[in-house]
Amino acid sequence: MDSTLERLDGDRVRLTVAIDETEFEVAVEAAFRRIAKEVRLPGFRPGKAPRKLLEARIGVAAGRQEAIQQSLPDYYGRALVENDIDAIDSPEIEITGGQDEGNLTFDAVVPVRPRATIAGHGSLRVEIPSPEAADEDVDAQLEALRGQHSTLEAVDRPAGDGDQVTIDIDGTFEGEPVEGLTTTDYLYEVGAGAVVPEIDENLRGASVGDVLEFDADHPEEDGTLAFRIEVSEVQARVLPELDDDFAKASSEFDTIDELSADIRERLSVMRRGQTPMLARDRVAQAIADLVDMEIPPALVEAEVDSRINDMAMRMRSQGIDFSVYMEAMGRDVESLRDELREGAELASRVDLGLRAVADAEGLGDVEEPLEEYLGSLATQTGGDVDGIREALSRSGRMLEVRADLRKQAALEWVFERAEVVDEQGNPVDPTLLEPPEPVIQLPDDLTAIPVDDDEVGETDSSVADSTDGEEE
Repeated sequence: MDSTLERLDGDRVRLTVAIDETEFEVAVEAAFRRIAKEVRLPGFRPGKAPRKLLEARIGVAAGRQEAIQQSLPDYYGRALVENDIDAIDSPEIEITGGQDEGNLTFDAVVPVRPRATIAGHGSLRVEIPSPEAADEDVDAQLEALRGQHSTLEAVDRPAGDGDQVTIDIDGTFEGEPVEGLTTTDYLYEVGAGAVVPEIDENLRGASVGDVLEFDADHPEEDGTLAFRIEVSEVQARVLPELDDDFAKASSEFDTIDELSADIRERLSVMRRGQTPMLARDRVAQAIADLVDMEIPPALVEAEVDSRINDMAMRMRSQGIDFSVYMEAMGRDVESLRDELREGAELASRVDLGLRAVADAEGLGDVEEPLEEYLGSLATQTGGDVDGIREALSRSGRMLEVRADLRKQAALEWVFERAEVVDEQGNPVDPTLLEPPEPVIQLPDDLTAIPVDDDEVGETDSSVADSTDGEEE
């Protein structure tokens, strides 16, 4: 098979592919074997009818057409790999020769990833939350701890948010009691926002002995819920004093100062651990903001596809069927796609921005990190570097691996030159920004990397469909 590449306008390329008649004859022979299993001829078992007889019965063209339909995705996929084409959508295929005899030739016009231009990436300023816990963070943790050790005390006043009220509640829908909304001596926190907001609205300001009757829209059905609530007790939450006695009762520390210092350190350790990745995330978002171009919808949809596939694969690794999960959650794929699309567009913009940085700064040499990556894969899988390199190359995934390594290099190049500050505008200690130990991620499923030519055609399973109208 021979292929040539021509770059077109509008982020497209044209692949011209030629398959020698001898090579294509293998596909034609396989096509007739498949047809033989489906065609019933007197005197022959399924699959045993000779090719000559089939040609006489259904014509040579039928087998050739079947061969084209079945083999075209493989030829197209191989041409993508041979020419390092970063396709982002299905191609437009036109058979240009060989439909009846001779060499098979076709053109494929392929949408490819656009190239962005970028400026200002060498002097970014990004803001992140301070790596050190603030006083208000410590206070919030102490308040939460006080809440856990609070007590309830009956009060002779109207109820307000945060109070606990004991109520008898009778909720009906179309005259029938609603399960879960009809009970006695139920302890409810005012302001909790459970079921419908009208419950809190009516309980605010209510006193012991009050009987509240009101209606509310049903949150799940068309119609109105009718409520009758009787208040039998109002209790206020009593918080313990923040003193040494509280520290002794709620922790292993003897003083409130020691407890506060421990909370501050724990929060700070957690924040420091998040700082390197958070800072890089903010830098990546800043790079995305520098990409001044419309992102092709096909690129965004491809990113959405990737995220859904990753989700399904993670679930499968945990023994969860993705379709069953979606059904159980009452979700459909289209709503999930809508939910993922905004993040996918940002990720696509980051992708184009990092590629643009790599181009602008000449960060194309990834041989050393590539060798490290392949070595790590070999160690994790028990394979050998050359075998993994060959499998990635033949499947077309080496292009993706190299692109990822270039983008990593671009991100670090920008990060090293960026100014990282906290909310107050103070520079963040550079030692806290050191990247964590790199984790080499295995491909989604290393065993899925094609190892023979028959699997390469999976590069784009829609190719055969795209030729239907053009061959008639």
